[in-house]
This record gives sequence, C-alpha cells and structure tokens, in this order.
Amino acid sequence: MRNLPPLNSLKAFEASGRHLNFRLAAEELGVTQGAVAQQVRALEARLKVKLFHRQSRGLALTDVGRGYLPSIRRAFDLIAEASENLAPLEVVATISSTPSFATRWLVPRIGTFAKDHPNIRLRLDASNALANFQSDGVDVAIRQGKPPFGPGLVADPLFTSELIAICHPDLATGSRPITSPQDLRHHVLLEDTHGQWPLFLEKALPDKQIPDMRTMNFSQTSLAIDAAIALQGVALTNREFVKNDLQSNHLCQPFPFSTTTEEGYYVVAPRKPRKPSVVAIVSEWLKRQA
Repeated sequence: MRNLPPLNSLKAFEASGRHLNFRLAAEELGVTQGAVAQQVRALEARLKVKLFHRQSRGLALTDVGRGYLPSIRRAFDLIAEASENLAPLEVVATISSTPSFATRWLVPRIGTFAKDHPNIRLRLDASNALANFQSDGVDVAIRQGKPPFGPGLVADPLFTSELIAICHPDLATGSRPITSPQDLRHHVLLEDTHGQWPLFLEKALPDKQIPDMRTMNFSQTSLAIDAAIALQGVALTNREFVKNDLQSNHLCQPFPFSTTTEEGYYVVAPRKPRKPSVVAIVSEWLKRQA
C-alpha cells in the first residue's frame, strides 16, 4: 500500500510553488489563504523537510522544495491526462487572447467551431496579461507583435494589422462631414492603449503637420469601437475587428486611407503541446477563419 501524502496538501504545495504566493494559490484553489498555508505546513511536517522560505513579499522554494516541485507537477499532469483520455468527449482547449480580440473577432466565430468539432469545447482566457503555457493551462494563444514570441513556441501568421479610421455613418455625413484625413481635426479621436493615431496621421496627412487633436482615451480597443458606434468620435482599429459592423452599416470607413503596422496577429502554441492533436485542430481552424 502506497504511503502517499494527502492530495490537498500536494495541491496546495504545487499551486504555491507556481505562484510563490499563498494568496494567489488560495484564489486558484478556491480556499482561504490560511487553509493553503496550513496544508503546506502539514506536508512539511509529514515529509520532515522545509519546502518554502517564508518572506515578507511572498515565498521562495528551498533546495528541497525546488527539487520536489517538478515531480509533483508531472504527477498532476499525468492524472489530468489520464482523466481526459477516459472522457474524450469532454476535451477542453483553452485559447488566450486580449479582451478586444476575443470580443471583436473570436467570439462571433466560435459557433462554427462547435458545429465542426463537437468533441472539443473551447475555453476563452481573455486577459491583457501575457499567458504562460506552462502554468496557466493555455493551449493556444493569439498574440500581436513580431515573432519569435519565446523559446519553445511556434507562431503562425493569422492576419496583418491593417489600421483604418472608423466612425458612425451619421458622424461622417453630419454638420462636419468626414471625407479625408484632414477633416479629422474637427472631431474627437478615440484612442486605445496602442497609441497608433500619431503614426496614422503622420502617414495620412500630406503636409505631415499634425494639428492639435481632441482625444478620448480607452483601456481597450473594443471600448473605443463601441464609443464610435455611439457617435462619440472617430476610432482607429484593425479592419478585421469591424468587418461585420461595416457590412451592417453600424460603422463606416469615412475615407479609404489605411496603413499596415509591422505587428500582425499570430497563432502561438508550444512546440511540444500537452494535447498535440487538439492544438493542431484549433490552430488550423483559427487560420481558416482568417
């Protein structure tokens, strides 16, 4: 009979070892911080070793803890893989992207994936934080930038970043009509965190003289687009994000000028993923959608 430590203590240690923080481990496990600390102390008492150095700003693994953690993590991975193999109909693939990409591009297309692949359930992890494939359970990520994105990662192009100015049709044809980039000086520019308006205007204005512009700032591209739909001003966005709104006349492109940035969108996955066949299916589906 195996003399194994309690599973809850091992889970507490593994989560604490990844986060190096009892509070974050507790949030992940859905228990209190005190419960996690107690489980780790109980494991240390059972093993008669010290696994962490408790510090004022978090935790640090001892040499023993650093050597113990990879084996425990592999054991949990094996349990998870064995459980997935028992229930192939419940395979879950996690896609990481920014909230704006998820809202404006990915969510409207998910229904087609469910029809084509009923045995795979997609889970969206929409966050501006950069996902970690090892610790966050992410299988595929959508990233904007220029590869390489990191060691051990494979990046396939999804689409380029073509920036266009967009606004509500009523704004484009109102008392201050917009027919060229010069007309933007009479309107509010809706700016997101990418800060691409100066670059766009520098390329769009023939005299390269950028006048003082009124701006309204948003933390996400999707919020700037929503403000444009609400007649609040003119937004700058990737054409792919507003294709449906342009077709439905919720938005318009008041003048044809556009510019392409060097930072396109890519499908990124580990070179050696945990679920190779699932990652291949999801990655190919994403590229077909583009």
